[in-house]
Amino acid sequence: MRPADVLLAGEAEGEVLVLDAPLSFWGGVHESTGEVTDTHHPQHGASVAGRVMLLPGGRGSSSSSSVLAEVIRGGVGPAAILLGERDPIIALGAMVAEALYGRCVPVLVLDGDDYERVRTWRRARVARTADGVVLHEGAAAPS
Repeated sequence: MRPADVLLAGEAEGEVLVLDAPLSFWGGVHESTGEVTDTHHPQHGASVAGRVMLLPGGRGSSSSSSVLAEVIRGGVGPAAILLGERDPIIALGAMVAEALYGRCVPVLVLDGDDYERVRTWRRARVARTADGVVLHEGAAAPS
């Protein structure tokens, strides 16, 4: 994999949730459950809670950043967010959650080939190394 474009560094791991369409957190994700509530979204009803969320990008209002921050604060947000294209609204929501609530959700932008590769993964791990933030398939090795 090529190095990802890191919008917010951090460490996380979890089951990959592939979203087939962009998502707006404002009106698209339930703040207290983390469930995708947008009835027109292909993954309507799926939970983002604790998942490594792979999505092409955000959609919609700048209010999405505040909803994302609140979902993270409430413990029902994604473990990490992997984007197909840069999205400053999603990055801002994760940054606010880290600054205000001390909860870090890494946000990475993947190139096209790596984005398609991650679509096939069951689990993913975002880790900090001496070379920066890297993305791995699967969970951490047992210690």
